[in-house]
Amino acid sequence: MNEEHPYLSIVIPLFNEEASLQPLFEELEMVLEALQRPYEVVFVDDGSTDGSFATLQRLHDLDPTHIRVIRFRRNFGKTAALAVGFKRARGEVIVTMDADLQDDPRELPKLLLKLDEGSDLVAGWRERRQDPPSKTLPSRVFNSVVALLTGIKLHDFNCGFKAYHVQVVRELKLYGDLHRFIPVLAYWQGFSVAEVPVVHRPRRFGQSKYGWPRMMRGFFDFLVVLFLTHYLQRPLQLFGTLGAISFLIGFILGLYLTYLRLFGPGIGWRPALFLDLLTIVVGVQLISIGLLGEMLRNFAYRSEDEYSVRTEL
Repeated sequence: MNEEHPYLSIVIPLFNEEASLQPLFEELEMVLEALQRPYEVVFVDDGSTDGSFATLQRLHDLDPTHIRVIRFRRNFGKTAALAVGFKRARGEVIVTMDADLQDDPRELPKLLLKLDEGSDLVAGWRERRQDPPSKTLPSRVFNSVVALLTGIKLHDFNCGFKAYHVQVVRELKLYGDLHRFIPVLAYWQGFSVAEVPVVHRPRRFGQSKYGWPRMMRGFFDFLVVLFLTHYLQRPLQLFGTLGAISFLIGFILGLYLTYLRLFGPGIGWRPALFLDLLTIVVGVQLISIGLLGEMLRNFAYRSEDEYSVRTEL
């Protein structure tokens, strides 16, 4: 291993974190030098409007061997920053962390040790999170719901402090705000996922970018993840099942209305007639959507997307 092919790549997405970058790298440098393995630190500036890039330029000039800097033309979001960082990273092991100093670099050996024990992805668990209730309470609800519906027993899906074998990040397809669900996507690709408790520190500089708009986007992204992990390869099972249920309700209701028409007072004035028509039409449409989804999947089918190889001898 040499500096051109480091063992460890630290990917750090950032947006307006000028004050924290210098102390962050100084802490990281101490930890990484103690590990005695070739490393690189990849900073991805997500369109910062403060002096973050100037600080990164200065750090790069001081240590061009270990520091790499990628700068976006504008703010594209954390998922895009991570996707580019993963693509440009050269290490066999990739570690992600936030730039706000709340992730403690001294916890890095914990993640690497768990990775060496056989896990493909190790997520940090902010067991004692140093954030206000406005962030921690929604996060607890989010984590509980995701764990329940996906079957992945993690306490903290959205912690930015994670370690990966490079194969994991090479097979992830990230867009939108899917970075929150990387453990879910990796798990459904067949990778083993674990977590370790890590120290979480109070924010020293700047302010959090987390808010209600991000929560709403996270909810819709979760629906996307549920579909991608459960029904992407078989869309007809989802839409066909819903369509069949709707059609069956309409069929049964139609039989009831037919009975009333033949032996009762009539059906022209009953709202059930419109409900019957609606459920049948919706059922047919859902089944048609499922069939179209199967046709598109067949058209774009690539066998290598159907599996993930762990070892080949």
